[in-house]
Amino acid sequence: MAEPTKTDQAKGSVQSLNRALGLLQILAEHPDGLSLAEIAPLAQLAPSTAHRLLSSLQALDFVNFEQDNSRWFVGLAAFRAGAGYLRRRDHIATARQIMRQLVEQTGETSNLAVLKNSTLTFVAQIECNEAMRMAVPLGARGPLHASAVGKAILAYTNTQERELALKALTFEPLTQKTHATKAALVADLEMVRSRGYAIDDEEQSVGLRCIGAPIFDEFGEPIFAVSISGPAVRVTGARVEELAAFVVQAASVITDQIGGIQPKS
Repeated sequence: MAEPTKTDQAKGSVQSLNRALGLLQILAEHPDGLSLAEIAPLAQLAPSTAHRLLSSLQALDFVNFEQDNSRWFVGLAAFRAGAGYLRRRDHIATARQIMRQLVEQTGETSNLAVLKNSTLTFVAQIECNEAMRMAVPLGARGPLHASAVGKAILAYTNTQERELALKALTFEPLTQKTHATKAALVADLEMVRSRGYAIDDEEQSVGLRCIGAPIFDEFGEPIFAVSISGPAVRVTGARVEELAAFVVQAASVITDQIGGIQPKS
């Protein structure tokens, strides 16, 4: 039998690398770990092959094996590699690229906002070409209870942080449609979660309608929200669902590109 050539060896190395990375991805999706009997069929590998590759990854600390329960987990080296990516990513620059596409798709201005310490702040904006459009100075604060971006983030924030934010609200009446009570806002937040996006239906300014969706980090927690805003004569009630689909898609793409994950519920 002929000995394997350098080309054959290279192909074998690439195949082993692909399989090993595939195993790492599978473990990353199962934080509670997996046994060898569970991993092998998921990776479509023979148990012996899966064990050999896992052992190689273990030697490099990319995976860990717990003797007590005979389960494999993602290792510290994988976390360090991921942390290296997290350090170099630029959320806002990434978001702006997608926001430009969102403006082209909808014809309306797009905003990006962040919620920190119960304060909503606008950190990026891509304006549309319409003469009548919304313009928000970067760094400006927004009303958490009367903005699509604020409600989009708040709806997915963990219970403790949400309660802190709600306690800080004064429910200032900006228009006749502004939520005046905590109960009214909480009911709206439940609707936001059920459909995946928030609506500011002239709650902040008369004649202005906004649609926002949350952007999640690697822990499935909302860190930003992206929106479109425009006059109610263009962003009509009949168009909300159509436009919201573009906003939700943009938020999903940004989440993916910054290494975030969508929450399971």
